[in-house]
Amino acid sequence: MVKKKVCKRCKMFVDGSECPSCKVSDFSTNWRGRVAVLDSGKSEIAQRVGFNTKGEYAIKVR
Repeated sequence: MVKKKVCKRCKMFVDGSECPSCKVSDFSTNWRGRVAVLDSGKSEIAQRVGFNTKGEYAIKVR
């Protein structure tokens, strides 16, 4: 199984060559844990961690 790429800056999972959230191309495949944010305005976890955009995020990125 191939691990997904994660943006090192905002921790969002990325399929392409550029992060859709912060527009950088610095990725890692060394990550732990996942959080899916459906509505960042209503999600207390997203607000505490700082995830402002709908999407899937890694909890820890190396």
